[in-house]
Amino acid sequence: MAVAHPSGEAMATAGAPLARVRLSDLVAYDGAPTPTYVRAIEALSGSLMRHNAAIIEPGTEDASLIRCGLEAARLYFRTRAHNSGKGSRGVYIYRAGRALEDWDSSPPCMVDVFRCMGKSARVALSAIARHLRLRTDVFNHLLDDNPLPANEASSSVLVATYSTLWQSCKGDIGGVKTPPNGEVEKGLLTLISSDSPGVQVCDPNNRWYLADGGSAPGDLLLLTGKALSHATAGLRPAASYRPALDYSSSTASGGRTSLAFRLVPQGNAILDCSPIAAAGHVIPQSYGPISVSQFMDDLSAEEDIMCNLSENIYVARDNLNRELSLRSVLSDPLSGGFLEDAMVVSCGHSFGGLLLRKVIETSRCTSCSAEIESSSLIPNHALRAAAAAVKHEDDRRLFRNAALRKRRKEMVDRTDMAKRQNIENGEIAVDDALQKGLQYPFAVNEKVVIKGNRRTPDKFVGKEAMITSQCLNGWYLLKIIGSGESVRLQYRSLQKTLNSPAVDERRCLQPDQENG
Repeated sequence: MAVAHPSGEAMATAGAPLARVRLSDLVAYDGAPTPTYVRAIEALSGSLMRHNAAIIEPGTEDASLIRCGLEAARLYFRTRAHNSGKGSRGVYIYRAGRALEDWDSSPPCMVDVFRCMGKSARVALSAIARHLRLRTDVFNHLLDDNPLPANEASSSVLVATYSTLWQSCKGDIGGVKTPPNGEVEKGLLTLISSDSPGVQVCDPNNRWYLADGGSAPGDLLLLTGKALSHATAGLRPAASYRPALDYSSSTASGGRTSLAFRLVPQGNAILDCSPIAAAGHVIPQSYGPISVSQFMDDLSAEEDIMCNLSENIYVARDNLNRELSLRSVLSDPLSGGFLEDAMVVSCGHSFGGLLLRKVIETSRCTSCSAEIESSSLIPNHALRAAAAAVKHEDDRRLFRNAALRKRRKEMVDRTDMAKRQNIENGEIAVDDALQKGLQYPFAVNEKVVIKGNRRTPDKFVGKEAMITSQCLNGWYLLKIIGSGESVRLQYRSLQKTLNSPAVDERRCLQPDQENG
């Protein structure tokens, strides 16, 4: 695993000395670690720490399959552009387990490429965990089961993109919007393979460089995301990336095709840093347990605010090639504000905000290029009402998330204060807490026995476990003693062990009370 181009400062148009690691060297196995495995882990983690990216070289068969997928995607988009008469530009998002309608054609090889890149993403994730002194399967509870259960769609997606000219719009890299200051993956990690260079990554020194300048079709560019950053308490920061505008226009004039696999955690999983704390790392207070769905909602709200500030009119012209959201339809692409002043122009299209002013000034529709008469403007009351309703829902959701985090913090603080007072007074309030219906009768790092309920898997009933963290609504994250498995259970399915500190202390107090 040689490190290529050991040159000096990383520039936006020059390649950086990213480590090239063979995928076969990163695969976990039974037995003692070999020198090859140790060197591969160190090379991968060192490249991520110094450059926020690394190159993974899959095996010969996997590389051939990825190259086949790139060619198939290129042919698919070119054929679709030829049949529709539109520009040769497009995005296709493949999600395993999703039911395809008859009209929903897809590029060939997507199923096989999804499996290939998904396997590589899981191997890379286990290698990152190994470098952090964690179990290689520590993040498996966040991922979809493999293979997927029947009638269940995957959380991860494979995004195929093709364009003849790089633009800062949704679909350039991995089907996500890339503003001028770069985009950050929201999932665990992303693997990108392209038929020509064109991805810039920001290193820890805030310098942009061409990350895939020395990559060949079939190589995988590894970038880590925000979900992994939270799960590792910031030890593995998320990477920022963007399209290389000046580079790709000169080297990929025939068009650029890319495949991006986004490894995304399940929505009902919990991002928890207790394994990081158990490994001896310091956990800042900002990295508390949080559900993936809430974590993604918070990131989406932040992303909407940032993207709405972008002055990019091309988003309004690219609606046919991307999956629209209700928020994007009801927003002004120039100002980012909701269309609460929407007007219908003479051609039938509706505009509002700064884009409406532009249409009036130029007397031409930006969607169909038809000439517009300023005197023919009609208020679009239905669109205005819809925009106001969506804006109201957004405001309520942001307020609800903030209030939920505040109440949870206050509840934890009150519980901790009550426990400290009970310890100082020599009182045990566990039984009282159970009688009053409190949802957190157990403490972190306390040993319990799983008595089980209707939701508890049979294999865990009767086993001893250690509580690693508290979750919302009386749920705990536990680690089974002996097997090391992690499971999330509610407090009603748990009970104290006979040799727990609380029971021992109570037994010691009873003789004194009887003698007194």
